[in-house]
Amino acid sequence: MRVVHNSLHEQVADTLRQEIFNGTLAPGSFVDEAVLCVRLEISRTPLREALKVLTAEGLVRHEPRRGCFVNEVTEQDLDEIFPVIALLEGRCAHEAAVHASDADLVALETLHERLQKAARGKRIVDYYETNFAIHEAIITLANNRWLAQVIGDLRKILKLARLQQLHAPGRLEQSLSEHMAVFAALKARDADGAEAAMRTHLTRQREALRELTRQHSRRLA
Repeated sequence: MRVVHNSLHEQVADTLRQEIFNGTLAPGSFVDEAVLCVRLEISRTPLREALKVLTAEGLVRHEPRRGCFVNEVTEQDLDEIFPVIALLEGRCAHEAAVHASDADLVALETLHERLQKAARGKRIVDYYETNFAIHEAIITLANNRWLAQVIGDLRKILKLARLQQLHAPGRLEQSLSEHMAVFAALKARDADGAEAAMRTHLTRQREALRELTRQHSRRLA
């Protein structure tokens, strides 16, 4: 695969980022610079610049005299990140309730109808995609680039965990109910209610993930 020589280190960073997210570069794995240079047909300089970018994002860690490794997300990391992202996305919902136009709410209603159809059909992949689109829409409606930037950075870390919280028993239905509560508050222009509902939604995501971890541990015992 030949990388286009345009903002080369950014192109390389994008390529490696996607390989981390899709599991080609697995959590904890060594980032072999020599192998990557051959595969991507690049020199060490843009690769190392790209690795600096990924290190700053928290996707890669550099160990002196050993090199770079793909980061792994621990249960402690999740316990620390979820309360923060709940606060931030809660604030986005608050601001969205204030700023959303009638047309914005119509667009959100269409997304929520799609979410309901995916939930009824147990189409988890479709549900995830629509769920992501709804979160992105609310973040955009908040119209606060600093909130958007920090949330985006935290989401990159969470993607390392390859989270599958909708597979927890009853979680799909619970998630849909939480989303509809957020949307109801947005339609009512209830900023405080929207913020509280979004915080609850993110907090319960963490609880569902914790339950999945417990179930996995019991199966291995």
